[in-house]
Amino acid sequence: MPLNIANAEMKARTLSEALPYIQRFFDKTIVIKYGGNAMTEPALQESFARDVVLLKLVGMNPVVVHGGGPQINELLKRIGKEGEFVQGMRVTDEETMDVVEMVLGKVNKDIVNLINKHGGKAVGLTGQDSAFIRAGRMLLESQHEPGKMLDIGLVGEISSIDPAIISFLDSGDFIPVIAPIGVGSGGETLNINADVVAGRLAEVLKAEKLVLLTNTPGVLDKNGRLLTGLTPKQIDELVKDGTLSGGMLPKIGSALDAARGGVRSVHIIDGRVEHALLLEILTDEGVGTLIKSK
Repeated sequence: MPLNIANAEMKARTLSEALPYIQRFFDKTIVIKYGGNAMTEPALQESFARDVVLLKLVGMNPVVVHGGGPQINELLKRIGKEGEFVQGMRVTDEETMDVVEMVLGKVNKDIVNLINKHGGKAVGLTGQDSAFIRAGRMLLESQHEPGKMLDIGLVGEISSIDPAIISFLDSGDFIPVIAPIGVGSGGETLNINADVVAGRLAEVLKAEKLVLLTNTPGVLDKNGRLLTGLTPKQIDELVKDGTLSGGMLPKIGSALDAARGGVRSVHIIDGRVEHALLLEILTDEGVGTLIKSK
């Protein structure tokens, strides 16, 4: 279909606009937490895979960490079990852990296949591979009884990440796709929040960017307005006054840790927008919240 002059000029401006970003982020690592609607709606799945492949082809090094919350909840419901969360973390007994492993294994393969379908070279991993994500059992302090620690089961708190396997894959132009499962000191399998894995991995890899896909436009104030250009100090204030709570807490905690740990910028973006990844990284107008390292 032929372009009219107006459309041609708009497309040309968009392509030209991407050039300085491609130059700036060439050979830089970008860790992407993939979740929410972007993982469950076919059109969004396709656009995400194409975005990741394009970023790789223009010289960036995307590393994908995925969740699987909705799929895990669905399977739990089918076996008559209700998902339980404490402070945004999934309570994980042995039966739930079996479900988590099963679901994340399938999700991981699906993402790898989709990226490869669009011309990428994706390789699926979990933290169990080469035991590159080691973790201890997580205990959470009760919000109602300060000082009381809550045992939430087979949930991991990362103790270390060995980046060697990621670096090896990157050297071969592969795209790592990582399921958030870690290995405990006794060899046990531990469920780790995907936002936490993405944030810590971004720190360890000294990533240029951490991008977290969500089902919201980004960080919103109490009136529902999008906030961007935030500093860690401003984020702390939003947590203290209750603006940020619930399932957003692990995401925000990971974003803050990454920003304070040397990741240049953290982006919390709306995964319900097609090609949200490209819009955030390669254009002047993003589609979410930017958190600056300082």
